Amino acid sequence: MQTLAQLPVTVAITRRVDPDRAAEMAAWVRAGASLAEDFPGFLGTGWVRPEPGSAEWHMLYRFADAESLRDWEESSQRQWWLSSAEGFVEHARVERRTGIEGWFDPPRESQLDKPADTPPAPAAPPRWKQAVTIWLGFFPVSLVAAFLLNPYLEGLNTVLKTLISTLCLTPVMTYLVLPRVTKALQPWLRRGSRDN
Repeated sequence: MQTLAQLPVTVAITRRVDPDRAAEMAAWVRAGASLAEDFPGFLGTGWVRPEPGSAEWHMLYRFADAESLRDWEESSQRQWWLSSAEGFVEHARVERRTGIEGWFDPPRESQLDKPADTPPAPAAPPRWKQAVTIWLGFFPVSLVAAFLLNPYLEGLNTVLKTLISTLCLTPVMTYLVLPRVTKALQPWLRRGSRDN
């Protein structure tokens, strides 16, 4: 069985930038992805904006394990890249996830802000409920993507088609669909979770 240190790690970052500087932001994001690609263990990256003209940019990058991620995050290349955006990019939020379970955790405040007698957070719902929830979001998004992307991907081999579609769909699922589906299904997801 893999330990947490051996599992792939996905980092989700929300950044804010003046919408008038979107072209600069897109170039900056591409530069960071280009730098990260050269690091061992790099598995991919993607980004999405909630809507045109939004100041928020939701970004993901994934590494094969915690050590590979640490090598990237502590690298001089990444430090240079981050410093190149000082003054126009605001780093709003960072989350690290090693599995799907994290999407089902209720939001938690910092432990520093909680009194000592605060009850523990409820357990994650059973895996079968997590799987159903993911499918309920993934199926319609995949169906729409198939209709929209397939005409442009004809003639490409299966690996390239899958790469392009997953790069497009992962941020959409992560930031737009899965949070809404899990919120809508919270009563069902939490029901009986202590018994599992």
